[in-house]
Amino acid sequence: MADQTQGQPQSLIPTHIQPHQPSPIPAVALTTVSAVTIANPHPTPPDSQLNNAPPPSKIPLRPRKIRKLSPDTATSQSQIETAKPNSATATATATAKRGTNRNINQQQQRALVVPRIVARSLSFEGEVEIALRYLRNADPLLAPLIDIHQSPTFDTFNTPFLALTRSILYQQLAYKAGTSIYTRFISLCGGEPGVVPETVLALTPQQLRQIGVSGRKASYLHDLARKYQNGILSDSAIVNMDDKSLFTMLTMVNGIGSWSVHMFMIFSLHRPDVLPINDLGVRKGVQLLYNLQDLPRPSQMDQLCEKWRPYRSVASWYMWRFIEAKGTPSSAVAVATGAALQQHQQEQQQHSQQPQLLDPINSMFNLG
Repeated sequence: MADQTQGQPQSLIPTHIQPHQPSPIPAVALTTVSAVTIANPHPTPPDSQLNNAPPPSKIPLRPRKIRKLSPDTATSQSQIETAKPNSATATATATAKRGTNRNINQQQQRALVVPRIVARSLSFEGEVEIALRYLRNADPLLAPLIDIHQSPTFDTFNTPFLALTRSILYQQLAYKAGTSIYTRFISLCGGEPGVVPETVLALTPQQLRQIGVSGRKASYLHDLARKYQNGILSDSAIVNMDDKSLFTMLTMVNGIGSWSVHMFMIFSLHRPDVLPINDLGVRKGVQLLYNLQDLPRPSQMDQLCEKWRPYRSVASWYMWRFIEAKGTPSSAVAVATGAALQQHQQEQQQHSQQPQLLDPINSMFNLG
């Protein structure tokens, strides 16, 4: 009996049971034992259990993580995650900083760039003088030409339809012959104010042929008048179009090529930044000005004359004057003196497949 009670703690034996009366432990005692066992997770086992117990494990036990089930769980976890460094967030932050620095550098570079000059029509008062001052500084080689020659003037006006009609009539003709045909054409229409699409369409090819207009030119005049009548073109639309759109629309007219459009834009609309890359006189002037071994190709003209922006029309005018001074008369000089242009017509036809005007400078008078 002493052996049985020796292993039991004294506090676990009920007080109403005598030590000399063997009796099983009641349920209350068992409950008490279970409660004590839970309260003491590591009780001292009996000797018999110690002898039969397996050897202790060499693997260290890892304490289990206890999740705190409370309303503050999500808040605490989010705070912990926020406190931990996130590699993705750090990378995004560094990228944003680099982007900000790059934007700052770009803004600083833009601040150093000189703003582009927006030129007005050359017929505006004082605009030609502004263009000449700009060209002197932009290209020192132009300064002597500007000093020697008289400043250009852009003060004549005609309606775009009349100017385009006139350009077609003067194509491939000497100045005297073109003037004669144009005068008869004006009489046939009842004067320059009568040169409108309806009047031109009313003229038959036979009537035009009687005043010296070829059948091909008659078809060009009718095509231009039909595009006006159909609303594809109009004087107001032509005046308000930008250079690129205007070039596209006018070259849709039969008989009007790139050279004719450039001359119309310079001398009729007084556009300030037109470079007639197909004009033989301007190309020769660029060759002489920059002492080039070969005549520059049209594809090279934009690059060579980039420094003249936004006054390439005025610079081109001085190229015509330059070759005149060098003894190589351009079509403009020939027209100004009333001379025949047969030799120059052959040169222009060899370098371009488009029908062209023959009087670049004096198109101020021919085109209005």
